[in-house]
Amino acid sequence: MVADDLGYAVPLRRPVRRVVSLVPSLTEAIAVSAPGRLVGATDWCVHPVDLDVTRVGGTKNPDVRRIVQLAPDLVIASEEENRQVDVVDLRAQGVPVWVTDIRSVVGALESMERVLGAIAAPHRDWLSTAREAWSAAAPVSSGERRRAVVAIWRRPWMFLGRDTYAGDVLRRLGVDNVLAYHAERYPRVDLAELPPHDLVILPDEPYRFTAHDGPEAFAGRATALVDGQALTWYGPRMIAAPSELARQLGR
Repeated sequence: MVADDLGYAVPLRRPVRRVVSLVPSLTEAIAVSAPGRLVGATDWCVHPVDLDVTRVGGTKNPDVRRIVQLAPDLVIASEEENRQVDVVDLRAQGVPVWVTDIRSVVGALESMERVLGAIAAPHRDWLSTAREAWSAAAPVSSGERRRAVVAIWRRPWMFLGRDTYAGDVLRRLGVDNVLAYHAERYPRVDLAELPPHDLVILPDEPYRFTAHDGPEAFAGRATALVDGQALTWYGPRMIAAPSELARQLGR
């Protein structure tokens, strides 16, 4: 028996051949690392683009009954993205669930190595390539570190706060989230109450910020539109993320 990121014992009674993923980034990682193992994924699991599996609803409202009917050997969930009530419900019905808790680049690589090891995924070389990419990542500015706020929603405005994977990604690229010490991980903050900063980062997910929707609210301040998946998805996208984000942040 093995334990997930939260220390919960996961009873894998047989080799894992049928997997349901409730996390879009982990869906892609499993599809690449263990082709053919996925039998179910959420409606938001858009990569790989040709993924042909049963859809089981959203990350916050999965169809538990449909998941149980798929008879998975393992369900992959996330402490951040999925609801505890659904995890508890699945476990009560005898479905093994592995919950990840990813808050840093190193933590992401270690967590995925454990998950992929537990399912004996045959194609895991991308993990080493991702480690190398992040080991070689350089700050986006050769001068002082940049101070940023990272918006994730508007109406109401919400931002990255403390202890997030995306915050660690930016830190490694020489960009400090000025809300990293906020009491909440994803706080609502009035624009007039933001701490001093010299950069506003606007990803295209979960809210789709664009050149015409977002920057106008921060007139006079530098803004950077970035790929939300490069910023927040852990998995094979971690390989290209350092260079892609450096370009978008204006190296």
